[in-house]
Amino acid sequence: MNRENRMKRWLGVLSAALFAGGALAQTYPDRPVRIINTFPAGGSGDAVIRVVFEKVSAALGQPFVQETRTGAGGSIGTEVVAKAAPDGYTLVLGTASTFGTNSATMAKLPYDAVRDFTPVVMIATTPYLLLVNPSVPARTAREFADYAKANPGKLNYGSFGNGSSNQLAYELFKQVAGIEVVHVPYKGGAPLITALLGGEIQSSMDVYATANAHIRSGKFRLLGVASAKRFSLLPDTPTLAEQGYPVEGGTFFAILGPAKMPRNAVDTLNREVNRALQMPDVRQRLTALGTEIAGGTPEELGQVVAREVQKWSQVVKDRNLKFE
Repeated sequence: MNRENRMKRWLGVLSAALFAGGALAQTYPDRPVRIINTFPAGGSGDAVIRVVFEKVSAALGQPFVQETRTGAGGSIGTEVVAKAAPDGYTLVLGTASTFGTNSATMAKLPYDAVRDFTPVVMIATTPYLLLVNPSVPARTAREFADYAKANPGKLNYGSFGNGSSNQLAYELFKQVAGIEVVHVPYKGGAPLITALLGGEIQSSMDVYATANAHIRSGKFRLLGVASAKRFSLLPDTPTLAEQGYPVEGGTFFAILGPAKMPRNAVDTLNREVNRALQMPDVRQRLTALGTEIAGGTPEELGQVVAREVQKWSQVVKDRNLKFE
């Protein structure tokens, strides 16, 4: 075979390979995609996945199958994704715990929230609300801080559990407000709500979805929102930052995959989720869950995760918090 024929043959092989690669890129996904949900079945994570991915599935022609993997603050399911093949067929619904506070509170976390994942898209966010039992003589965060200073160590606040995201958010509030309020950990959201309703604790931070009915009935008093800007579902309630306490905390729902996912898979998923988030019925259903629609680029999500990990690690260090 002369040099000219060898060159033609090599170019032919190269063209075929490029064509096959391009076809593969255009056909993602060509089989079902698994989404690991670290929330219990029937919870808010389950609802978010269903609302968004029924639209994404219809657009891409493949099912997105939800698989529940709970335990260890969500780290068990998240580790599954960290160690999965980076082909775009195993994803995780990430939260502010699994991609933020866990990195600060769990000494033996089996994954690195930044290094071991590919950010895809932020779906929605919801901030924490600073709440008190109505027996507390305070109607603003400033009045509560003044009352706490006048009664050091006599007030309690509750959390979802030791090392939970609302514990860290409340510790940040204590730090910036210069107050001491005793932490009482509970085993999840339901007993925390019961404790605040009954006056077993004087304060807590919780999300709109579980707190709003009690706020409206007057059983909880809302003092402020832990967000950078006013929460769209409570537009008349000032942020803690507006009241002099720059505290941001809450949770989010985001999609991530293993590190080194193919860019075409990332771009396809990001595009279709962003499209779904613009659909009126999706927006209505996510709002009904007490969230604000987010969207955005993979890079923006990556920045959020990096900031969350750094911020909460600093809070744990500054407050000298210890976790078993």
